[in-house]
Amino acid sequence: MSIADNIKSLKNETIPKKVTLIAVSKTKPVADIQEAYDAGQREFGENTVQEMVEKQEQLPKDIQWHQIGHLQTNKVKYIAPFISMIQSVDSLKLLQEINKQAEKNNRTIDCLLQIYIADEETKFGLGFDEAIELLRSNEFASFKNIRIRGLMGIATNTDKEKQLKDEFQELKVFFDGIKQSFFRKENSFDVISMGMSSDYEIAIEQGSTMIRVGSTIFGGRVIKHWKNN
Repeated sequence: MSIADNIKSLKNETIPKKVTLIAVSKTKPVADIQEAYDAGQREFGENTVQEMVEKQEQLPKDIQWHQIGHLQTNKVKYIAPFISMIQSVDSLKLLQEINKQAEKNNRTIDCLLQIYIADEETKFGLGFDEAIELLRSNEFASFKNIRIRGLMGIATNTDKEKQLKDEFQELKVFFDGIKQSFFRKENSFDVISMGMSSDYEIAIEQGSTMIRVGSTIFGGRVIKHWKNN
């Protein structure tokens, strides 16, 4: 099946209308992203800042770019002018820089707090207690140019369905608690980004509102670099 067919299949047959599909386009060439765009896809996720910036310059300007990989504070300034959402916020220091760069660009940047839910040390994310401490801090209360839209989590890379279900369920329960405690009056706090190509169906069952899908749309990882040489 083509990229266009894969997107249509996902949107029409697999995922509910209430779930937002983020096409993970890391390492993929501009031509593949354009094909997905021509099929109606507008939200794309990238892992690295350099790759996103170079692609953003070559592709239609109404694409909504999502930063889904670990983000260093010194790279925020490069995506602040155009980024739609930063899903990988894992520290107060990073939020401070996002707020600073958003203010410079006269923008409010949507963010998700990345929560550590996997049984893997290589994953990034805030612990539950750390996220609560961040939201309670005076510094967080002073930020005027960011909007916390919800939470993001990456489950363990495993084929054990029960473990995946438990990890996603844990994030959904935590989301509900955070919503009630900190964002009860804010309708914009409505995003639970969890689920990728290998586990998005389980994530949706557990309450995901946004899935990040790469190989199911674009096929396996390409060996050559993504740039059009």
